[in-house]
Amino acid sequence: MEKDISLKPYNTFGIDVKADWLAHIESEEQLLTILDDLPDMSKLILGGGSNILLLDDFKGIVLLNEIKGKEILNEDDEKIILKIKGGENWHDLVMWSVENNYGGIENLALIPGKTGTAPMQNIGAYGAEIKDVIEEVHAIDMITGYEKIFSKNECGFGYRHSIFKLPENKGKYFINAVVLGLQKKKHQLKLNYGAIKTTLAENGIDKPNVRDVANAVIKIRRAKLPDPKDIGNAGSFFKNPIVSKKIFEKIFSEHAQMPYYKVDENAYKIPAGWLIEQAGFKGKKFGNVGVHDKQALVLVNYGEGTGLDIKKLSEKIIDVVQDKFYIKLQAEVNFI
Repeated sequence: MEKDISLKPYNTFGIDVKADWLAHIESEEQLLTILDDLPDMSKLILGGGSNILLLDDFKGIVLLNEIKGKEILNEDDEKIILKIKGGENWHDLVMWSVENNYGGIENLALIPGKTGTAPMQNIGAYGAEIKDVIEEVHAIDMITGYEKIFSKNECGFGYRHSIFKLPENKGKYFINAVVLGLQKKKHQLKLNYGAIKTTLAENGIDKPNVRDVANAVIKIRRAKLPDPKDIGNAGSFFKNPIVSKKIFEKIFSEHAQMPYYKVDENAYKIPAGWLIEQAGFKGKKFGNVGVHDKQALVLVNYGEGTGLDIKKLSEKIIDVVQDKFYIKLQAEVNFI
């Protein structure tokens, strides 16, 4: 364990706060030892630190999920069931799956973070979500030390949501493994969301495979999303709001150019990035933090910003968007 350590390298916003202690968890046994030895110490679980905003020093021990491993549980001609340890890098897993022609997560390429954090947010992009392929989530109860296996239904997946995000479950479970069911053939490619079809056409691809889709997603993301290695950010800061038909029609009557996605007869999803851009924030800098100039959904840290700086900016954006569009944005990023 490391003492009095900066968490700047362990969060993609690059926020420089400290933790009393930090432990690199490389096995379930190591985690259980810490739980036994330090039962009363406050604990914070981190994966890739890609979907959090650290607001202050952490008085306790930070547990970095670095448990690695892949295991084939079952397979036939059509499908393969994989148990992936929680500390595996998510993008590396996607590309490994693509290399093996396993389909189902290619649209989720280049999403930062670890596999263990993916179910918490029910990560999604370009028409796909991890819930589409999850079979089980394995998690260690931080109080009892026992492993609990959650079925897909028990995870309570919703848009950027799972039971692991509920207030009563905050910090309760250390996700040590995720079981995924991927397609070996007859891949059900999702091409109708965002610019995937256009990007494939630009590359002269009319019969795409999983590799083509992953490469298209990577190209799109790199064109509009900043690399955390270059500038601190957590990707999409806000959820895309889903509004009622009544609210949608009111906004659309005033902004006919507004992009949208029809969820069902009574609900519409509106891009939060478009709302923020229309509110005048795109590319604006506020001291050491700001809004990215290519994607207004991304808040950035120019180097010396604090978590409170970014939180205040997010609150200002929420207020202005609500005044202009009658919609209250919700943060996708977790405040800690």
